[in-house]
This record gives sequence, structure tokens and C-alpha cells, in this order.
Amino acid sequence: MKRIALLTSGGDGPGLNPCIRAVTRQALKKNVEVFGVRWGYAGLLGNDMIPLLSRDVSGILGRGGTFLGTARCPEFIKIEVRRTAIRHLNQRGIEGLVVIGGNGSLAGALALHEMGFPTVGIPATIDNDIGGTEIAVGVDTALNTIVEAIDRIKDTASSHQRAFLIEVMGRDCGYLALQSGLAGGAELILVPERQDISLEHVAEVVVDAYTRGKSHCIIVIAEGWKPGTRALEDYLLSRKEDVGFDVRVTVLGHLQRGGRPLVFDRTLAIRMGAAAANALLAGESGKMVALHDGKLELFPLDEAVKALKPLDPLLLKLASVMD
Repeated sequence: MKRIALLTSGGDGPGLNPCIRAVTRQALKKNVEVFGVRWGYAGLLGNDMIPLLSRDVSGILGRGGTFLGTARCPEFIKIEVRRTAIRHLNQRGIEGLVVIGGNGSLAGALALHEMGFPTVGIPATIDNDIGGTEIAVGVDTALNTIVEAIDRIKDTASSHQRAFLIEVMGRDCGYLALQSGLAGGAELILVPERQDISLEHVAEVVVDAYTRGKSHCIIVIAEGWKPGTRALEDYLLSRKEDVGFDVRVTVLGHLQRGGRPLVFDRTLAIRMGAAAANALLAGESGKMVALHDGKLELFPLDEAVKALKPLDPLLLKLASVMD
């Protein structure tokens, strides 16, 4: 290959820029031209690509987000749309593509591979729900951001004798809630993978914390947990005389996606980016760079995207005894 492209797609997160930098510089070292696709798959459809030289990726190692931009592109599911994307790549003489993103983005990479265009993926999603890899780029920094927020909220909760419902990201996967709740000392963790916890049980946990003389009660909730944070707030407020604590809600939202990537994510992104470039140039396609037992390996994209990675049942059990 003499010319490749790369893109970031889907939700952003810390570590995308170090990924871009690593792919670019590794390919350039092998005398391969690199193009950056702006705005993810939407940029492929719009033929919005820019050449990347070494200086173009200087100074981005510590920046959050992605300097190439990212966007959702639901129409990419259509074969005629993907055909247009491949046409634009071929018109520029681009022979391979690195896709950096989450489950949906890697599904798009798999679809391009199945249409005959060489594609390699890098898992980058704070949800850490991609199969085949122990961790994705961005997860560690997001978790540290959440735990810092929990620690800060616990300070004010204790000062005012309050119960706080802290909502974190995780539409279909409770990884962030489970890990941050465990590390942050939450009294209860609510995740979409466990729908057997009733509003009544949550109220009992809050009452128990109050009765035991605790100065606070922290409940970490994944956004995908049903019936949802607001419904839980309304229920606890309706039982205000019973629960003891005043109840407050904090939704961390996109705070979790932003910020400078920490050392682990920078290093992981650099390793995965370089490995992805090497794999693509070696003729690999339909694969994803994955971390397993501390080492990088190639994992089939069709296996990676076919189902969300389940939560560790041992951690779920541990969380239930650490309140």
C-alpha cells in the first residue's frame, strides 16, 4: 500500500488524538501517505478528507476529543451509501482504512471489509462494551473522571446529610457505573444488566444507610438502567419522611467524554494505533487491534461486534458486599 486513510467515528472520548497521531506517524515512517477523514463516515460520503503529515499531528497527544471530528452516520447501513464511500476512497488512490471507534463504528468497518475494501479497527469507546479486548481507548480516563466526581459529590453529600443519585453514561452497558461505583464506595450500583432491583429495594438501601448513621448515601446509576434516574428520584421524594436523607441528582453527562487523556489511555492509543497501521500495511483486513493479557493481538471484527461484552459477574457480586 502507498496510501491509507483513517477516521474517528461515533461518540468521542479521551485518547482519539493519540490514536490518530500513532497511525499517521507509523504509516509515514514506512513511506505511506495518510489521509484523515473529517467527521467520520459522514466525511467519507462527503469526500471530506485531508492529507496528514507528521507536523499535522504534532501537539495533539494531550488533547481530548478528536481533531478530525466525529459524527453519527446512520445511513451508512445502506449498501449503496457504502459503495459511494468506497468510490471516494478509490478516486483518491486510498488502498486501506483504519477506523477508530465503538461498536457501531467497527460494524461499519466490517461492512467495508465485506465489500472488499481493506479495513482495520481500533476499539475506542468509554463504555468498554466491545468484545475481544480487555479495554478500549478512553475507558481509563473516563473512569478516573467519574471517580473524581463521585469523591467530590461525597464531600458535599456528607456536609449536608444527603443522598445523591449520580447518573453516568452506559445506555446498554453498565461497565462505567459498576467500576466507578465500586471504586467510589457507592452504597448501591444500578446497571441495565440487572433489572431485578426495584424502587422499593433502592429506598430500603437509602433508609438503611440513614439508620446506620451514615452521613451520606451514594447511588451510581447507568443511564440505561430502567425505570431511570428521574423515576427513582420521584419515588424517593414521595417517601421523603421514610428515607431520612434529602435526595439530589447529578447527571455527569458529556463531562465523562472530555478532558486530557491520562497516561494509560495515551500509551494504549499509541500502541493500538501503530499496531493497526502495521496490520493494514501487512495486508490484514476485517480485524481489530485488541488487548489481551497485556499484549496486543488481532481479533476478528465479526466476533467483536456481534454482541456487547458482558459485565464481570465477580465484580457485580463484589459490589453488593462493599456498601
